[in-house]
Amino acid sequence: MSKDERMLVAFSVSTAGSDSGYVHDAVAAAVQIVRDSGLPNHTDAMFTTIEGSWDECMGVIKRCVDALEPFGPRVSLVLKADIFGDRTGELTGKLQRLEAALGELEA
Repeated sequence: MSKDERMLVAFSVSTAGSDSGYVHDAVAAAVQIVRDSGLPNHTDAMFTTIEGSWDECMGVIKRCVDALEPFGPRVSLVLKADIFGDRTGELTGKLQRLEAALGELEA
């Protein structure tokens, strides 16, 4: 695998807990790093997905983990990657192909 290959990485990063039981402030700090990165991204209730090269994606994820250090002594990180070569636009392309396939099933 080349470090320049494109990938989607879905990840969740959070502190291991807080006094209130909520971690939204810590997660917001990480999501802001993702948005400031300039990489195509999408955040939902469970994961943030970014698209870029290996080094771009892993660099953003490391900065997110580092940003959570002030929020608590432990950080939890879960990630899943889809490495697909030199194509771009897969953050939306995969969904468009899925919707098209679902449309064919409904017809």
